[in-house]
Amino acid sequence: FINENNILGYHYFLFFGGASSDIYPIPKANNIYVLNTNDHKSEKFICCLKKFYMADKIILHGLFNPFILKFLYLQPWLLSKCYWVMWGADLYCHILEKKKKKYKLHEKWRKRVIRKMGGLVTYIKGDCDLARKWYGSQGKYYGCFMYPSNLYKEYALNSKQHCTINIQVGNSADPTNNHIEVFKKLKKYKNKNIKIFVPLSYGDQKYAKNVIVEGKNIFGDKFVPLVDFMPFDQYLELLSEIDIAIFNHKRQQAMGNIITLLGLGKKVYMRNDITPWSMFEYIGITVFDVANVEIELLCDDVNKENKQIVKKYFSEENLTKQWGKIIGNSNE
Repeated sequence: FINENNILGYHYFLFFGGASSDIYPIPKANNIYVLNTNDHKSEKFICCLKKFYMADKIILHGLFNPFILKFLYLQPWLLSKCYWVMWGADLYCHILEKKKKKYKLHEKWRKRVIRKMGGLVTYIKGDCDLARKWYGSQGKYYGCFMYPSNLYKEYALNSKQHCTINIQVGNSADPTNNHIEVFKKLKKYKNKNIKIFVPLSYGDQKYAKNVIVEGKNIFGDKFVPLVDFMPFDQYLELLSEIDIAIFNHKRQQAMGNIITLLGLGKKVYMRNDITPWSMFEYIGITVFDVANVEIELLCDDVNKENKQIVKKYFSEENLTKQWGKIIGNSNE
């Protein structure tokens, strides 16, 4: 996206391995370099040393990598030109992770790194506010949708007519989806004409098995676990057939799914005490409180209004402008 939209400057992309190259292929180009998980630490250090010191700006996509955290902790003078693209889990581990010895060490690194970070990049300002509250962050806030996956897109979808009310619960096999709690809310509708679709293709597979057992026990054949990775087009076809989506995360999560579903005119439930709720409320999008789940479909007026706002707000044009502002010139 950065290369194709002629966003200012020369951009060098440094990938730290770990993901499956079959599922997530990294394109080959002169400005792309991949450090594999089995590369020696000295090789990683020298590579980062060269690139970080040469760079006018350093864009960090998530703060998950212990090597990068330690590298920046030991060289805090680099942090003023660092911009943290906040993913969610890299912020909320402050309250969600177990307080083990290793966690406390990483938190020590994170506190110093986040506090001195030059820029905080997210489209959910509430997450930036939490970074300031939890870590004393002094960096400038940059509103940005981050990735094309978070944008509205026009899809030519051949959604099939269905006579059931199709309900999606969660977006992964991560326990933070709190599936069982949602199942209990939906149990009173188990004899209605519904289908429950639950994406479980990635995350904690032991947890996924427990979710499947519980879902089958409550809903029987009306429960449809999705345990295999789907091609993107096929997943979009599925989303187009969803009527109601329920996300019971206690933090910002699954935003790509949520924005796509809202753009398709679907009814979305989420918690009212998390930062995305305030963001949607601010831009005029109607979402519903997961504390009061009902299976009535979204009315046409709200459907149309949500779609119009998503289309205008989460646009490629806005994303290009946002990244242009972040990258800008070296003294911005």
